[in-house]
Amino acid sequence: MNNLNRRDFIRNGLLLAGAGSLASFHYMNAMPSSSFVYPIGACDWSIGKTSDPDAFRLAKELGLDGIQVSLGTAKNNMHLRQPQIQQEFLAASRSSGVRIGSMAIGELNNVPYKSESITQEWVHDCIDVAQVLGCKVILLAFFHHGDLRNDPAGKAEVIRKLREVAPKAEKQGIYLAIESWLSAEEHLEIIEGVGSSHVRVYYDVANATEMGYDIYREMKLLGTEYICEIHMKENGQLLGQGKVDFQRVRDTLKDIGYRDWLVIEGAVPSGGQMFPAYIENRRFLAQLMNA
Repeated sequence: MNNLNRRDFIRNGLLLAGAGSLASFHYMNAMPSSSFVYPIGACDWSIGKTSDPDAFRLAKELGLDGIQVSLGTAKNNMHLRQPQIQQEFLAASRSSGVRIGSMAIGELNNVPYKSESITQEWVHDCIDVAQVLGCKVILLAFFHHGDLRNDPAGKAEVIRKLREVAPKAEKQGIYLAIESWLSAEEHLEIIEGVGSSHVRVYYDVANATEMGYDIYREMKLLGTEYICEIHMKENGQLLGQGKVDFQRVRDTLKDIGYRDWLVIEGAVPSGGQMFPAYIENRRFLAQLMNA
């Protein structure tokens, strides 16, 4: 099946089943274009607050609208699975006015989804946690030990496990978003293999640029049908001062009708400090995307 036919197959078949849930996922698309403002957030790990409710206080100081929250780490046994910890995060969000934009299981980079059985428990539980926290997207990370490049057996196991958990995600209206070193076409192959409207892509503009992919073509190929959320990222530079052409990113996102979270990751100059860097990164994005 060629790339265009594969995309048509998924769009016309698999996503038809999820048409009802698309309305809730793209709730911001219902806003008049004249009044829409992109919400800007950051990963909790990027501001030094991995799975820490203090991330909300810091995010407020940085002027951010939201936080991408980590489920936890292997060391703390994914502590956001505990109801008491969930309530601490919800209270921190309310008191700061900073929203929970999405969740992430970054520990999958060290404890790979493709090979470790405990990870399926984490994903199952994270779906429940996301529902409690009121967000719709869970980033599943596939880097370092979880890398899927040149690993057909690993891809096959990921597809098998996602097939098993996807019905729960569909029922609860949660989207499982793959972030990896793979190309857009390879992501679509996984989505096709799973056969679920609730398995999508978490697109990272810097990672894809590092791999040599044409990110503007990829984002158009994937579109809002498959892109859950965006990492606005740069490696070792402030946003707008590195390899990624963020004006073209802006134009591409507007072309495909993406109107959801912009989540800052990385983007601290070598030897620089996080706080002033994120003040500048937020200002840059707000000026560029919401002018």
